[in-house]
Amino acid sequence: MDVSHSEGQDRYQTDPVPQGLPAPIEPQETEVSDGSFTVSLTVRCDTILDNMNLLNKEKHELVPADGVIFPTTSVTAYEGESVFNVLQREMRRAGIHLTSRNTPIYNSAYIEAIKNLYEFDVGELSGWMYCVTPIDTGNAWYPNYGSSRYQLKPGDAIEWNYSCNLGRDLGESALLAGGSQRDE
Repeated sequence: MDVSHSEGQDRYQTDPVPQGLPAPIEPQETEVSDGSFTVSLTVRCDTILDNMNLLNKEKHELVPADGVIFPTTSVTAYEGESVFNVLQREMRRAGIHLTSRNTPIYNSAYIEAIKNLYEFDVGELSGWMYCVTPIDTGNAWYPNYGSSRYQLKPGDAIEWNYSCNLGRDLGESALLAGGSQRDE
């Protein structure tokens, strides 16, 4: 990762990564191999349950009663894959709608919607964020860079959460580790 010493950011405006946490990769420079391992994946939108008054009534039926869209499931990841690769494959397998776009300024994919729940559906500060708990640290972290730049390791636990307030409703780890950037 090339870092500007004057700003502490790389060329994609990524703030420095906290010590001991993985630096972002460049998706276009990554090769995926046949080597596989297991990670876990969860997709939740339970923060919407406390904010249903902000969600268009036509979308209420999209929000599960417990807020769980995709329960914690062990899934296969391949050497070189990113959080985005796994989300994209598993949502397709489960028949769950996913909309994303490439964001060149951040060199990453951006998740616009999961299960037809879009960014801004619950206010101007709402959208999808991801969290990874590496098996070696056991500490949940909301990376300060996009999901297609986070290269997975065996045992990582991935959680996608819908935030209604730029991560403030997801807890301290979302705020401390770049939660205000969301998934750009």
